[in-house]
Amino acid sequence: MPRSTDRLPFPYRPEAETVAQRLAALQGALDWAAAAHVAAPWVRAVRENPPPFWAMESLLKEYPISSAEGLALMRLAEALLRVPDAETAIALTADQLGRADFDGAADSTLARLSSTAIAMSKHFLPESGHEPGLMAKLGARTVVAATLRAVQLLGRQFVLGQTIGEGMKEATAARRKQPNLQFSYDMLGEGARTAADALRYQASYENAIAAIAQGADPARHPAQNDGISIKLSALHPRYEDAQHERVMNELVPRVWTLCRAAAAANLNLTIDAEEVDRLELSLDVFEALAALVAEHCPQWQGLGLAMQAYQTRAVELIAHIAALARQYRIKFMCRLVKGAYWDAEIKRAQEQGLPAYPVFTHKHHTDVSYLACAKTLLDAPDAIFPQFATHNAGTIAAILQLASRKAVPFELQRLHGMGEGIYREVLKNPLVSCRVYAPVGAHRDLLAYLVRRLLENGANSSFVHQLADESVGMDELLISPLRLEPQASLPLPMDLYGTARANSSGRDLTVVAQRDELLAAHAACVVPVVAEAKAEDATGAVARAVAAFGAWNHTPVAQRAAVLRFAADALDAALPRFCTLLVKEAHKTWGDAVSEVREAVDFLRYYANEAERVQAPQTLPGPTGESNTLRLEGRGAWVCISPWNFPLAIFMGQVAAALATGNTVLAKPAEQTPAVALEAVKLLHTAGIPADALQLLHGPGETVGAALVAAPGVAGVVFTGSTQVAKIIQRALAAKDGPIVPLIAETGGINAMLVDSTALPEQVADAVVQSAFRSAGQRCSALRLLCVHEAIADGVIEMIQGAAKELVAGDPSQLSTDLGPVIDAEAFDNIQRHVARLSSSAKALLPEARPAQALPNLVPPQMFEVGAIAEVTQEIFGPVLQVVRWGGDPMDVIRQINALGYGLTLGIQTRIDSRAQALAAAARVGNVYVNRNMIGAVVGVQPFGGEGLSGTGPKAGGPNYLQRFCAEQTLTINTTAAGGNVALFAG
Repeated sequence: MPRSTDRLPFPYRPEAETVAQRLAALQGALDWAAAAHVAAPWVRAVRENPPPFWAMESLLKEYPISSAEGLALMRLAEALLRVPDAETAIALTADQLGRADFDGAADSTLARLSSTAIAMSKHFLPESGHEPGLMAKLGARTVVAATLRAVQLLGRQFVLGQTIGEGMKEATAARRKQPNLQFSYDMLGEGARTAADALRYQASYENAIAAIAQGADPARHPAQNDGISIKLSALHPRYEDAQHERVMNELVPRVWTLCRAAAAANLNLTIDAEEVDRLELSLDVFEALAALVAEHCPQWQGLGLAMQAYQTRAVELIAHIAALARQYRIKFMCRLVKGAYWDAEIKRAQEQGLPAYPVFTHKHHTDVSYLACAKTLLDAPDAIFPQFATHNAGTIAAILQLASRKAVPFELQRLHGMGEGIYREVLKNPLVSCRVYAPVGAHRDLLAYLVRRLLENGANSSFVHQLADESVGMDELLISPLRLEPQASLPLPMDLYGTARANSSGRDLTVVAQRDELLAAHAACVVPVVAEAKAEDATGAVARAVAAFGAWNHTPVAQRAAVLRFAADALDAALPRFCTLLVKEAHKTWGDAVSEVREAVDFLRYYANEAERVQAPQTLPGPTGESNTLRLEGRGAWVCISPWNFPLAIFMGQVAAALATGNTVLAKPAEQTPAVALEAVKLLHTAGIPADALQLLHGPGETVGAALVAAPGVAGVVFTGSTQVAKIIQRALAAKDGPIVPLIAETGGINAMLVDSTALPEQVADAVVQSAFRSAGQRCSALRLLCVHEAIADGVIEMIQGAAKELVAGDPSQLSTDLGPVIDAEAFDNIQRHVARLSSSAKALLPEARPAQALPNLVPPQMFEVGAIAEVTQEIFGPVLQVVRWGGDPMDVIRQINALGYGLTLGIQTRIDSRAQALAAAARVGNVYVNRNMIGAVVGVQPFGGEGLSGTGPKAGGPNYLQRFCAEQTLTINTTAAGGNVALFAG
């Protein structure tokens, strides 16, 4: 079966071009003015008879998410129900309600939520979450209980029932009031992180289908029965393109089990939409299911797929699905939605440096796409039964108009708890049918779903928000979306940093053409052999560098910067070749290799800009008749000693910083990765760096590196590596005669992550697995010590264990590999000694960990639970995580982490904003990351470097870095020396 990727267009296309195509397709097919005329009475009726308070429209009117109150309500809904310990619940409630003013709520609506009003509750809570006295504590607990009840009531409005049985009872009650309603039940749950998660969701879906089937009529069309919506990412813990073969082998049979059960009862089973990078994978799964349906139950017309109109290739997706239906001679039910992951798609495109956004950036462009998709669906009645999910009155009227011209069957859809007012009016037409997308599940599981709905529909530009705002006039509310904006509403990913510098260009490894480019480069690459220098070569190399310093230092900074920018462009263009070298020589995975080349490009561009900024002469204030100027110049010849874990990015960052400021460079790469360094030096020489201004000396650190550090004439040393070697260099420099030589060192760290009981376990598991095990744990910033609150430790540890077991340790040239071998046998042996030590002194949490392939130096993820933070005294530079439980004051955890003496990176996972700020302020750490992973610092965005045993500073990739490479000179000129102060006399 061919990959679906081959049948869809490139996802990163110019927005204006795509929208122009959609507008052309709608030309003559839709009269928007007529649609608005139909919609206007619905809007007036809703405004004259508004929905009940807890409807989404009313809630957002009273507490828009842009307000402190709306944000507090959203945060509480997201976190409070899952906090198991009272002290943390008190701190969370105080933190959020203390930021808001619910007293001014119209009609004191929130005060009606429970016997103790949220509007009053913050007055009983302790200031900033500090420990209250006994009476205050009793008051706080009462208020938290009331707040908890309020949040549960909020959940009930958007979750049909906590079980499928409850949900079906609610659906039956709703149908008594509105007969032309059907339901599609969504069993609440996000993507699976573990195999156990996937099996649990599978059982939940099977149970739900069995229950729904009891109330269904197999003789009716699936559109006339209730149905179910399923998430493929909930049914497999590695639902991602890189694991394509495994997904097809393991997931398709699971979903087919559900399809057979749904087909037997003639139910509609809709596969929910996922993120853009999973679209092709979803289509491959969908086509495999279509083939099974055609073979085993071709009469069933209930298999469905949700489609997101905000994707730039949504129309082509519909055409692809229609072609599949015709190919297999079956019919699909297709739900058209506007899209649910817009902000995440924007961020991913920006972070990865993609050519454009895969989604529309103007809301009305998404509306245009939705209408074009609707027309495409209605044009394929032989292949598709269309389902239109929208709460926008204008869109609904437009769909009714388009459908009336085709006279084809269809249905409308809305979310439970939303759009009831508009649909109350629309469904007065008995010929129109509507299906309610109805979440079912425990209230503590609603958080991700509810917050997503609040964010999507609470935006000021959303119809749901504007409908409740009577200051928005009818003409504005129902304005035609059929117009084109020539520019995206956001800077394109390449323009993320504005005019300062171009973003480095990346690759989307889920796009076949982009990954094939890398694989072709890999097949053609031969790693060059690099000649080793000898210790005695250092003296001559330093002499040449010192001699070349004057000419390079006096080259105008703008010219030096231009050379680095030229080199950046050349490296950007050569990304496939350098990625290949990183995979072959440094055992990088493809994703890590792409990120590293991009980081090297960013260093070149950033330091080019910074050099022009910091080396521009500064005029200083002073008395009249005198000019005072401060200027920065290079220091001389610098020794740059870089590590093997980032053999291109750190190498290039060190070299570029020194060269940009007018210094000459003696580059000593890690022994394990000289070929990457050689190619980088060649590129810089080609760009215009003089040969003597940049010299590569490959060889052992104990001989070549030591000789360079000890050589007379060296003006500075920049080093990234172990704390032990940094101290050796520090002592060697201190022992030299002559000038005091500066050392910039970035060394290791016992990097910790503190997790409190408000943290979302799925988010924690993702962050821990990425931080501890990605790159085989061989990042300076990698997570070494996880400190998790005792109230949630069992569940969080179990989830991390399960997620770690799903990782693939193997050949890094394979796209499916998550972590390749560690760098060499010496590193492997060192890690094994630590693992043996921990196996005898700590509790092994992944005792059965074995690599999937028999490759040299391959270390699978390892986890050990230790008794105390103080037991973790050494950095283990590999995929080995130590875990400790904590209770009591989180500030005490930070004090214990500080006492270890390292200070590189720290992760904090909490929903208590004031706690995150306080813990970060108390930490003696260079980089603090809140509610995300701890790796992947971006040049100019997260300057990187630590303190204490973790380095000297300043931070690489930051605004203070280049000054350390410079000598400062003040020039004072007495302007009155030639007869007096003319300027002063002139007045």
